[in-house]
Amino acid sequence: MTHARSSSMIRPAWTPLTIAMMVLGFMIFWPLGLAMLVYILWGDRLDELKSEVNRATDNVASSFNFNNSNRTRYSHSNGGSATGNAAFDDWREVEMARLEEERRKLDEMRHEFDEYLRELRRAKDAEAFEKFMASKKSGSSSFES
Repeated sequence: MTHARSSSMIRPAWTPLTIAMMVLGFMIFWPLGLAMLVYILWGDRLDELKSEVNRATDNVASSFNFNNSNRTRYSHSNGGSATGNAAFDDWREVEMARLEEERRKLDEMRHEFDEYLRELRRAKDAEAFEKFMASKKSGSSSFES
């Protein structure tokens, strides 16, 4: 109950406590006082401001389309901007296509390596299991009670 009451006293309004905190903030270090003044004046809009900022950053991030499974080439038609120099733009298109092919090859190699590691783990597990079963059959298990 004390916690709820103390948090309600420090609210974005002109209360004696917030005024005292603002004055004290200005006396100790002026940016603290300024921060308290801003909180008093616009603190009730912080939740609204936060949601607006989150919405704006979500829109910006979605415009970049960073989805790895849906990568597209960088070109004039899908987001790249032309520089006005046709030779450079053509060179850039060729380089971007080459880089995209290299990325595809690297993704393919990583997939193959992941498969290799899975099979290696499976073989190691099978070997350990066979050793366990052989020790169980011979009766020399260290797990007997």
